[in-house]
Amino acid sequence: MAQAAERPLLVAEALPWRRRAMSILVGLRRAPLIPTIGIALIIICAVFAPWIAPFGPTKNDIINNFAPPAWHEDGSWRNVLGTDKLGRDILSRIIHGTRVSLSLSIAVILLGGTSGTFFGLASGFLGGKTDAVVQRGVEAILALPLILVALVFMSAFGTSFTNVIFILSPFVAARFARMVRGEALSIKELDYVALARVVGSPTHRIVVKHILPNVFNTVVVLATLEVGHLILVESSLSFLGVGIPPPRPAWGLMVADGRDYIQSHYWLTLFPGLAILASVMCLNLFGDWMRDTLDPRRRQM
Repeated sequence: MAQAAERPLLVAEALPWRRRAMSILVGLRRAPLIPTIGIALIIICAVFAPWIAPFGPTKNDIINNFAPPAWHEDGSWRNVLGTDKLGRDILSRIIHGTRVSLSLSIAVILLGGTSGTFFGLASGFLGGKTDAVVQRGVEAILALPLILVALVFMSAFGTSFTNVIFILSPFVAARFARMVRGEALSIKELDYVALARVVGSPTHRIVVKHILPNVFNTVVVLATLEVGHLILVESSLSFLGVGIPPPRPAWGLMVADGRDYIQSHYWLTLFPGLAILASVMCLNLFGDWMRDTLDPRRRQM
């Protein structure tokens, strides 16, 4: 009887996962055109990089080094965006760099976002000592300067793809935990959550079935925005020499390699820089649109 009385009141408040996912897919039809096309190109380049790129990202051709882009007088359509000091094709390295940046961002979000969502739910719903401990940890992490921490960590343990994921994940987890905690604090005071407590639903059932679905939109929006932020952070770390180690074609590393030749061979830094700029702008604009679309309070404005 208790479960039967609970169900009709609660289903109206929290949409099932399938319906919620379908509503997001339907909403994508109204997504802004340019950011959506940009994100689609990023995903296509990341997934199909070995087949799209005309050359391998580490293939050297010293005889053809510093070749200018195709529209220059001495340029060739064989290397549309030119080559670097080792004769590596810039376009191929940018395409493969998309895979590096996107895979790192997704890995960090899966690790940091999942753990941050868990701690945020625990902090907001349980409150008390749990909330105090989690929030003190979040504040301690967010108070640390990310670039400085990364410099120290990489100096001690060396640069690698795994180490970059390991050092970025706690900062992402802290941001997710703070955002999810705020949502959980407001949701747990709603009537249908109070009713679930009255009818004797266990804590884990309330969190999984009634709290988590209602913070899902916030998690999706934050994850989308964090991809652009992580691409920018990874590029900054690679530019400083503490990110993705060579010869992997990280965008920030490509900019760093070309900074000594920026006056004579501008394409070494210009095109990787434009790739970073375009990717971050598309992801941020798309994330802003998702926030406005998925937040009912913003839709009413």
